[in-house]
Amino acid sequence: MCANFEAIKKNRAFLLDLPEPPFEFPDDIFPLYDAPILMHGADQPEWDLAKFGLIPFWAKELKFGRHTYNARTESVAEKPSFRYAWHKNQFTLVPVETIFEPKYIDGKPHWYGISREDGLPFTIAAIYEDAVINNKHVRSMSLLTINADHHPFMKQFHKPYDEKRSIIVIPEDKRMDWLNCNANEANQFFFEMKDEYVAKPKKGTEKRP
Repeated sequence: MCANFEAIKKNRAFLLDLPEPPFEFPDDIFPLYDAPILMHGADQPEWDLAKFGLIPFWAKELKFGRHTYNARTESVAEKPSFRYAWHKNQFTLVPVETIFEPKYIDGKPHWYGISREDGLPFTIAAIYEDAVINNKHVRSMSLLTINADHHPFMKQFHKPYDEKRSIIVIPEDKRMDWLNCNANEANQFFFEMKDEYVAKPKKGTEKRP
């Protein structure tokens, strides 16, 4: 499960061969925060803004997104919150600098930042949805996750006896393919994280809001 990440910095968008996002957003993203995403474009991905935590089109309140920031690939096609976006092929990418996960040491959670060893930003597979809340259009998204019980790196995070989960990193040469794929093809992109990632203790004492 990933409930917190550092969004890509605006001045580092060139590392994805993209212009800077044309809007502001926080560095540290938690559920219901606005985050930059990449949508399908004619020749290259296009920037958009979405709340972290998918809000189904039928939802009536923003707070719904506090419980839908991750979507399990094993059940995303059936879950009422996610199935519409999934079957409508509403795939997106979330560019990040770092994701944060808890590692339990002596029975207590310690937050670690997971980033590329070379310092480059990376893109995470997600689905998005559009809803109308209080007569206002709201775009939102959820990060897709896969099982990581046996992953040599990701299995170290979360509670000792909980199922281990991992985000899905879409590599550079597959980004446009992901944004253009359909639900029947999506499982071709459920890549496990490679060994180019490192984990370091999160700086400061920030806690989830």
